[in-house]
Amino acid sequence: MREYGLFALMVAPNLLVIAVFAYWPILYNAYLSLTEWNMIAVRPEFVGLANYARTLTDPAFHQVLWVTVAFTGLVVAGSLVLGLALAVLLDQPLRGSHLVRTLSFAPHVLSGAAVATLWLFVFDPGYGLVRTLLDPLGITAPDLVNSSDGALFALVAVYLWKNVGFAALIYLTAMKSLPRELDEAALIDGAGAWARFSRVRLPQLRPITFFLLITTVIGTFQAFDVIAVMTEGGPGTATTTLSWAIYTEGFQAFDAGRAATLSIIMFVLLLIVTAVQARVMERRVHV
Repeated sequence: MREYGLFALMVAPNLLVIAVFAYWPILYNAYLSLTEWNMIAVRPEFVGLANYARTLTDPAFHQVLWVTVAFTGLVVAGSLVLGLALAVLLDQPLRGSHLVRTLSFAPHVLSGAAVATLWLFVFDPGYGLVRTLLDPLGITAPDLVNSSDGALFALVAVYLWKNVGFAALIYLTAMKSLPRELDEAALIDGAGAWARFSRVRLPQLRPITFFLLITTVIGTFQAFDVIAVMTEGGPGTATTTLSWAIYTEGFQAFDAGRAATLSIIMFVLLLIVTAVQARVMERRVHV
């Protein structure tokens, strides 16, 4: 009995911190989603599921959801594919590979605001790097950031530049730890480079792919800083994702109930996506 008491005494501070800073905000946010509150009134007014009904039937929300899904899908797919390709390249005994590893990972540790400011200069059609590269070819630099058709792709390019190095480093670390016996056996059997990679090495990387898939989906769903600096959700709603919509509803429109509703919806979507991914990969993640 004394051991149980000592155990409870040791874990109580950690549980208290988790409860206060993790579980309580979620529960309070769920309560706010059932209310109408402009952050000025003394108390929120309870309205039940009215916020959910209004949000789920709002065409503007459907647009935001579509932008979020498209943005997340492009960033996740690009990060995994390009990260794996870069990892394969860096796994070769090439001169300067250590410098390339450092340079490719550096964008991941930079702040989102700094990255966004840098790419605003790159995309600027008046004096940016894109114009410098296209002018000698006689091509007019497009104004991607202020274009409804190009702004989302500009954001995707920035997030890929920021995330690919991280994915490549994780893949590369995993490749270095793979046993070489299977690869050597396939080589003896006459398998080519592509067959050895796709049939031998790639299946062994499934646990790493699953890890990167989960973390990249969650991180991209919550993307905010680069959007805030580069586009502010515009032009119009072309780059308004769920995370940016939560910010605008809460801190620009001062509609705490609507912002909390969007937060809960994003929370539920992430739970569903993670559960589906875990279910699909459950039988594939182990070789």
